Amino acid sequence: MRTRMLPLTSAACAAALLGAAALPASADGPGSGPASRSGTGNGNGTGGASGQEPEAAGVTAAELLAEVRACSRVSRGRYRTDSGSAKATVPVCGTEDAVFWKADMDIDCDGRRTKACNRKTDPYFLPETAFQSSRGEPLDSAALPHVVVPGPSKVWDYRKSGLTGGSVVAVVYRDRVRYGVIGDTGPTNIIGEASYAMAKTLGIDPDPATGGAESGVTYIAFKDSRVSPIESRAKARSRGQQLAREFVGRS
Repeated sequence: MRTRMLPLTSAACAAALLGAAALPASADGPGSGPASRSGTGNGNGTGGASGQEPEAAGVTAAELLAEVRACSRVSRGRYRTDSGSAKATVPVCGTEDAVFWKADMDIDCDGRRTKACNRKTDPYFLPETAFQSSRGEPLDSAALPHVVVPGPSKVWDYRKSGLTGGSVVAVVYRDRVRYGVIGDTGPTNIIGEASYAMAKTLGIDPDPATGGAESGVTYIAFKDSRVSPIESRAKARSRGQQLAREFVGRS
């Protein structure tokens, strides 16, 4: 639940804006989106020190991205990718079964204190997450791949899109697809954030102070897809792979 205020150089700002603005012109209004299907991608396992995970023989990044080329907007407005962004450029788009957005990735290290996530490693560290584990504890951002959604506002309320803590999310970066859950909420005017563990599995620098990706990340959140317990990576992966196949018309 951070407020992201890390300074960006002018070059970084330009790159972030260009990446977020890469949505097609149809993102400006509703009614131009793809047919009603839902999506996801390749495997999301336990992950090693390198952040690599075994790929499942399933839906590819290219297949998923083909399904989210056009945007039927469900948000009333757009989001900034960082507090210092000059303009709000990112809409939340939807199909009958999923919502998606294309943004950057800032690193969420909130929740359980670990060697990777604590006040020394993360200048904005908070010891809690919006959603808790099955034991009633904050989530472990260093171990659990999860995504942060903006807090409910007039722009968009994730709850009205059939999402909640534990809803399955596919994250696409370059040729990789990884699965996780919605695990935290952030500022109501900013979008594009995921956990340390999610970044690591995608090959993105997970350092909460200096890491992340400036653009090129696609988030696909599946409606009514909550898994329990929320901390089960295996359940998120299995459910995500199933939804991915349905999304691209394989099932």
